[in-house]
Amino acid sequence: MIAFRLPNPSVLLLSGVLVAAALTWVLPAGQYDRRDDAATGRRVAVPGTYHSVPRAPVGLLAAAVAVPRGFVAAADVIAVIFFVGGAWFIVDRLGTLPAVVGGLVRTFGDRGLYIIPVVSAFFGVMGAVENMQEEIIPLIPVLLVLGRGLGVDAVVVVSMSMGAAMVGSAFGPTNPFQAGIAMKLAQLPLFAAGRLRLAMFVVGTIVWIAWTMRYASRNRAGRPAQSLALQSTLTVPSPGTNTVARGFQPSEPPAADATWHPRHALILAIVVAPIGAYVYGALRLDWGFNELSGAFLIAAIAAGLAGGLSLTATVVTYIEGMREVVSAALMIGIARSISLVLEDGHVIDTILYALASALTAAPKTVAALLMVPSQALIHIPVPSVSGHAMLTVPVFVALGDLLGMSRQVPVLAYQTGAGLMELLTTTNGALMAILLAAGVPYQRWVRFTVGGVLLLAAIGILAIAVVLRFP
Repeated sequence: MIAFRLPNPSVLLLSGVLVAAALTWVLPAGQYDRRDDAATGRRVAVPGTYHSVPRAPVGLLAAAVAVPRGFVAAADVIAVIFFVGGAWFIVDRLGTLPAVVGGLVRTFGDRGLYIIPVVSAFFGVMGAVENMQEEIIPLIPVLLVLGRGLGVDAVVVVSMSMGAAMVGSAFGPTNPFQAGIAMKLAQLPLFAAGRLRLAMFVVGTIVWIAWTMRYASRNRAGRPAQSLALQSTLTVPSPGTNTVARGFQPSEPPAADATWHPRHALILAIVVAPIGAYVYGALRLDWGFNELSGAFLIAAIAAGLAGGLSLTATVVTYIEGMREVVSAALMIGIARSISLVLEDGHVIDTILYALASALTAAPKTVAALLMVPSQALIHIPVPSVSGHAMLTVPVFVALGDLLGMSRQVPVLAYQTGAGLMELLTTTNGALMAILLAAGVPYQRWVRFTVGGVLLLAAIGILAIAVVLRFP
């Protein structure tokens, strides 16, 4: 029997561009009217205004042009990957990361699985607070060496970082880019049903941690020698490299050993500071990815100087680190081009209209539950959670009003369907970049994730049932 293997993530995403272009030739073109929404400061779809527009099929050349356009549209996200990745590369070369990892390995030893809940809880909270995704990409090599030192594979590393963050993003009651936008669009107070949402977040995080721990305990290798665990790691592999088997290897030996020195505490504090500043800035000062990139640029230079490098050596090392994350950055640009093709062909609104129209004929309870898979399907061509909310929430809220259901229902359906689909869809550039950086084949990730996603979806569906029963 011949085993089926999906192609390299880059090929997979480029194929997605062609599929999107093909859909513009098959599906009828249509659009909702848009209006400026004062609550969110964004343009949103107006329910009941869907209408046909002239067809605009996307040809081969236009599809190819959409790829560089995708890089332009995702420039701020790509910049984050370069600037954050370069900063962590400097910290690794100074010996700080090997020292930290070595300390964790020595501390936990054979009890290394206990690190999984700690790391997962951290990333889950970050997902809930600021929708952390792309910021994780440069951290994957660091986490891989920790995982290797503790005897867990790359699937566990991705699950306890990116997976936990996406669960937190989906169920987090404070996420300004998912729950926050959706509740504003539904004209609900920001902390409405706060206890229910907090319970979803806590239970969802616990379920995901348990799912990860179950896999880790069944697939744990013997703990490698400490010398292996402390290798420098910040080199992204070439496509197709079996990083799960051999781990990342440095392009040259690190500049320092893995012995802990007081200066490592200072270096670590410098490079972590931008994350704390960004969380505050995103919540209070309307910061975006550009501010995060700028903060890490300052931190990288400061860390290099604090570690004893000259200004020239710091900048050269920084640029070298940026080169190591090029492949991951490419994933973001290509993924963004898929939605651009569908927008050019005017078919995204058509997909939404078809799904929403089908729900109007269903009974109230059935329609409420079917909103979850409908939102999941829409998230494939619309991988931006904020863009997804602006497109679908006004339409689904109007549908819910028509059927006499609480406005919490379409919001919860959006969070559950779109949020959890982030863990599976190939159009999520952050997911594909992280899998590439970790050396985890997409089909392997799906085999691991599907069961956990179904359990998490059950939590969202139960929450919807509670709202239906006690509006």
